[in-house]
Amino acid sequence: MKRFYDEAKADPVEGGWGILLDGKPVRTPGRNLLAVPQDKLAFGIAAEWSGQEGEIDPRSMPLTGLANAAIDHIAPDPAGFSVGLAKYGENDLFCYRADNPAELQRRQCEAWDPMLEWAAGRYGLQFETTTDIVHRPQPDETVEKLSNAVASLDPFRLAALAPLVQIGGSLVGGLALVEQAMDEDTVWNAIRLDEDWQESQWGEDEEAIAARDAKRREFAAAMRFLRLLS
Repeated sequence: MKRFYDEAKADPVEGGWGILLDGKPVRTPGRNLLAVPQDKLAFGIAAEWSGQEGEIDPRSMPLTGLANAAIDHIAPDPAGFSVGLAKYGENDLFCYRADNPAELQRRQCEAWDPMLEWAAGRYGLQFETTTDIVHRPQPDETVEKLSNAVASLDPFRLAALAPLVQIGGSLVGGLALVEQAMDEDTVWNAIRLDEDWQESQWGEDEEAIAARDAKRREFAAAMRFLRLLS
């Protein structure tokens, strides 16, 4: 649709902050009030609406999209949503290692072992790693504790966690970011390690570069959403 308003601004509402367009509250696609818990996030969302010129482009409004997802899709059943996301802990990227070459094995150990060690200490669990491509089950206690960690998050943090986990295939990496135990670039480089290795060996094409850049933007948007929640 075309831009139909002159001013977008954040406005206090009961229990949080909403967004006003020419004084009228913004609603989600599900017709719920678009309200977020932190003023910084509300100002960020308002800035997205203010930045629209001509036609409104949802692709340029990732904060709005994540907030809509939290309100419409996650808040009605956060437990159900967290179950699906927690399943990534059963096949975490960092548990599946190369059996060769030695240089790739070394890089995986350097990047991935600290992630697993952090999670083991943080949640009191252990991981099974393998060099086999076949699924290697994690201990039941590990799966349960990772599931509990996801279930403890509110809908807005779950909305941010989802792309962080889905893009990289690592629940451990996503949780480390949510808990501010690792920085964004460290986790991004860790989840990209295998693909970057392949590209260094065989080169990269335009399609792969475009896909990587799109994922990086989505990853960065989720991280910004998280930062604005704190």
